[in-house]
Amino acid sequence: MSSRELVVLGTSSAVPTRHRNHNGYLLRWDGQGFLFDPGEGTQRQMAYAGASASDVHWLCVTHFHGDHCLGVPGVVQRIARDRVRHPVRAVFPASGEAYWRRLRHAAAFADTSAIEECPVSGELDSAGPLIARRLSHPVEAYGYRLQEPSGRQMLPEKLAEYGIRGPEVGELQRTGSVRGITLDQCSLPRPGQSFAFVMDTRLCDSVFELAAGVDMLVIETTFLSAESALATEYGHLTAFEAGRVAAEAGVRKLVITHFSERYTPDDEPVFLDEVRRSFDGEVVAARDLMTVPVPRRARQLQIPAK
Repeated sequence: MSSRELVVLGTSSAVPTRHRNHNGYLLRWDGQGFLFDPGEGTQRQMAYAGASASDVHWLCVTHFHGDHCLGVPGVVQRIARDRVRHPVRAVFPASGEAYWRRLRHAAAFADTSAIEECPVSGELDSAGPLIARRLSHPVEAYGYRLQEPSGRQMLPEKLAEYGIRGPEVGELQRTGSVRGITLDQCSLPRPGQSFAFVMDTRLCDSVFELAAGVDMLVIETTFLSAESALATEYGHLTAFEAGRVAAEAGVRKLVITHFSERYTPDDEPVFLDEVRRSFDGEVVAARDLMTVPVPRRARQLQIPAK
């Protein structure tokens, strides 16, 4: 199983349907679980997906419309009931703190101290490993980006060529040179992997900033282009616009979701066709309980000269 993968818990927008649950997305990332926008029914969907409360380390809400947060009470109470010991950091717009409080304490239960609140505000805010950017929606909403730091990929053939072995490898990595041989001569840049999560929004600069060069972009496609006026009015994207974002931002894998209840699973090919009018890369139409692996790191092919 990939150590970096997206578990789709729900793909509907405003209301759940017979075929789609409310929103819910669990990103597994090196032993950390990022639960994004848990809508109504998320707790049960997690059970169907084989996920537990102990898998959640970050609880991230983009905004406080119901389809993005009505699952918070069940998830929080399950974290308490299962006696999750590790910290669970709750990230949400600071302007919606009153809504957070109501959801966090929606019913009587034996509370937990595991939840650590991390409200975000402003254009350049961040919470731990997450970067948050303000989106364009009728209520304050944020998109999130997870970015792994860049590093270096060591080249065994180059190390052998220069006779660098054992403790000298560690010295080379720490100091940048050994016996006049530099790190650049024995390694390649390794860009860190990245993931972006963009829900309810019109096109805006923040969408492109969050999506820039990511390995995986999860983005709403609430409407098809025939309803573009409605999308703009209510602060949403069309499938064509999502494809445009992916193309202009250089996204490696695009996952479209958050479909209006007016569409059925039979409309999935239409969404994919519309996305492909603007994006020719890999695209996945999300379905409930689907698992989508994050692409492997892009490899740097140019071997350093001697």
